[in-house]
Amino acid sequence: MREIGKVVRLQVQTGSLKLGERPHRVYDPAPLAEAPRLRLSPRGAMGVRGAELLLDVHHAEHPATKREPGREASFGFTSHYARMRDEYGGHLSDGCAGENVLVETATVWTLEQFSAGLAFRSAETGALLRLSCVTVADPCVEFSRYSVRNPQASPQEIKPVLQFLGEGTRGFVFTPDAEGEVAIEDRLVLLG
Repeated sequence: MREIGKVVRLQVQTGSLKLGERPHRVYDPAPLAEAPRLRLSPRGAMGVRGAELLLDVHHAEHPATKREPGREASFGFTSHYARMRDEYGGHLSDGCAGENVLVETATVWTLEQFSAGLAFRSAETGALLRLSCVTVADPCVEFSRYSVRNPQASPQEIKPVLQFLGEGTRGFVFTPDAEGEVAIEDRLVLLG
């Protein structure tokens, strides 16, 4: 088992981050809500703040669910945000892309490096929560326009941004293998 990095931020999307109607839809990270713990299951992610449970918009039980099988939860890396800021500017704060789990690491990771499998390891108990169906979180047009600070950017202007944010720079999506919790200070580990 090899450690990838430490969990430094947990959050849920309490509503859609894309506002308005196409083709004038814009990206707004305002519905992101941080939580000290996340309850993950094959149905999606829930933020845990004491007795308060916050459903992620991709959770099957969210009233306006955007659930897609294989995309129940997501993670990203601080190193990838550093790349995005180098390319597009300081307004791209850690977590603004909407991933549920942000992991601190200096390495830029690709999907191919996860072939042995991934799990969150509890800092408290050492228990593993395995991830399945890990795949790239494809960047959307709205986040790409947000990245370049141009909500009216044309498809030709956005194409290179989508390419830069692709291949995992924007993050990764997954399905938890079972129910479990992830907390700040837990670790993402590479199995095998």
